[in-house]
Amino acid sequence: MAQGFSREPGTRGPLPDLPPRAIRKITLWAVAIALGGFLFGFDTGVVSGALLYLKSDFHLNSFEQGSVVSVLLVGAAVGSTCAGTLADRLGRRRALGLVGVVFLLGTAVVTFAGGYGTLIAGRVVLGLSVGAASATVPVYLSEISPTAVRGRLLTLNQLMITVGILVAYLVNLAFAGGGTWRAMFAVGAIPAALLVAAALWLLPESPQWLIAHGRAERARSGIAALAGEDTADEIVRRAQQRIEDDRAAQEADSGRKGAGGARRLLAPDVRPALIVGLTLAAVQQLGGINTIIYYAPTIIQQTGLNASNSIFYSVCIGAINLIMTVVAVRVVDRAGRRPMILVSLAVMTVSVFLLGLAFVTGMNSLLTLLFMVVYIAAFAGGLGPVFWTLIGEIFPPSVRAEGSGVSTAVNWIANFAVSLAFLPVADAVGQGETFWIFAAICALAFVFVSAYVPETRGRDAEQIDRALHERFGRPAAGGETERAKTR
Repeated sequence: MAQGFSREPGTRGPLPDLPPRAIRKITLWAVAIALGGFLFGFDTGVVSGALLYLKSDFHLNSFEQGSVVSVLLVGAAVGSTCAGTLADRLGRRRALGLVGVVFLLGTAVVTFAGGYGTLIAGRVVLGLSVGAASATVPVYLSEISPTAVRGRLLTLNQLMITVGILVAYLVNLAFAGGGTWRAMFAVGAIPAALLVAAALWLLPESPQWLIAHGRAERARSGIAALAGEDTADEIVRRAQQRIEDDRAAQEADSGRKGAGGARRLLAPDVRPALIVGLTLAAVQQLGGINTIIYYAPTIIQQTGLNASNSIFYSVCIGAINLIMTVVAVRVVDRAGRRPMILVSLAVMTVSVFLLGLAFVTGMNSLLTLLFMVVYIAAFAGGLGPVFWTLIGEIFPPSVRAEGSGVSTAVNWIANFAVSLAFLPVADAVGQGETFWIFAAICALAFVFVSAYVPETRGRDAEQIDRALHERFGRPAAGGETERAKTR
């Protein structure tokens, strides 16, 4: 069921012709797994509205307001870094259930916070959970997805993130009249409890994780229930062979470098995937998306609208974000990952430049909102969801959890840096000029993707690995590549 099980070049994966019943079951699992993405999105969005009210309750200055937003990202960077090891030791299902438990704990601390210090502590705990979720969900989805629908199921993560953001904005709007920011945060306990319940009673363990941990018979029974008895043995055999190949490569690299485990990410045969993963992770945040998500009401306020109207318009922005992500989910397995990212970055570059121009020249608020909406639509229709798809595809299976973890950690660190620096930089050089910095980063990212990011649609792990190495101007790891060519 995991990508890369297929051994013949040109095939689309081990389960290309699953019956509709099996596809529906896998999709249900994928939606439940992607509740981790919902928690990510909800906590990203809810703080934007809550901040308008808690800053007066706790008498927060500009730095303290920024820290309430950004300290979550410190916890998220730590959580995502540890997630790979946790998911490999406990299994994907148990790790995801633990994420839900930690989110419940963080929600309780924030909801009942009596001061700035407690609020910060609760946000750190929430960060640990959403960071671990953001690293675990793409791996889990990748390992239960047939190759033919892998892109669609992997983009469910970003879809649920955008659903979480929109729901958070609606929750903010519902409680805006009374300014009850504690209730805004408390609503997050509902999806967290659902995630824990799904992990306990609904979700299966990843077949690839079961096979890698000596539980092939259990994996076989799960695969047989989906693909039939006739093909289950062959799928398991191929999965075992792929895992053995990856372990042999890892042991050979450890012998040369005296290092194993997560440090294999630095090995020459994995390095192109690592460079692409880390660069896209940084670009997704350095392009400025979460400054608008986190500070949408604050930015809109600066166009002359009051707090209630600002929250209402942020709901509209959240709706556009969701609609375009749905479009991306529907087309990612037809349009391909690479074209979607390139178009996305091109439109983001132009629209965020115009957004900056609107602030510099004092355009009216409707034009400012238009440029903001176009920018978010471009992100949601390409770079946003496709990044999460790619980090579930580009790393070899033996280091997929670690690769996803470090890429997600870089994503959170970049998110932290941008969200903490946005208001001070905007104060220093001007808000419009700050958006121009984002435009320059988007333009440079377009050049990088053009040169180094291959298409992954319909390709298995070996084909993706060869395409990555070709982009970087050198052959893939010799032994494995030669074996792949003879199959």
